[in-house]
Amino acid sequence: MKKIQIINGPNLNLLGRREPVIYGSLGFDSYLEHLRTFFPDYDIQYFQSNSEGALIDKIHEVGFTIDGIVLNAGGYTHTSVALRDAIKAVDTPVIEVHVSNIHAREEFRHKSMISAVCKGVIAGFGLDSYRLAVGAFG
Repeated sequence: MKKIQIINGPNLNLLGRREPVIYGSLGFDSYLEHLRTFFPDYDIQYFQSNSEGALIDKIHEVGFTIDGIVLNAGGYTHTSVALRDAIKAVDTPVIEVHVSNIHAREEFRHKSMISAVCKGVIAGFGLDSYRLAVGAFG
């Protein structure tokens, strides 16, 4: 059984309520149930924090023992050298995920500090970006 850790960063606890035109109207907990049904042979764990340090701690905690990390670092994607260093320091491959197409949004969202140290990047497919990322670990 593949072990996958989904890690969501700041403001993603508001999925389903925050800017539904951009992020959709479905909350992540509801989507997670669907995702687990879609991948019955995977152990999919979920963690969300608005704190950069907590995200780093979670990457360190799981980054040597599981098969993959799906990371939506939210706004930290564009600012955090510390998250980049945490991803680079662990053995587990990380896929960077975004619900929206960050390249079709504000200019400051076009640059990712973490992409270069991730296995890949999936953006713009709504919550289905997570399904595509989990499937990439197959």
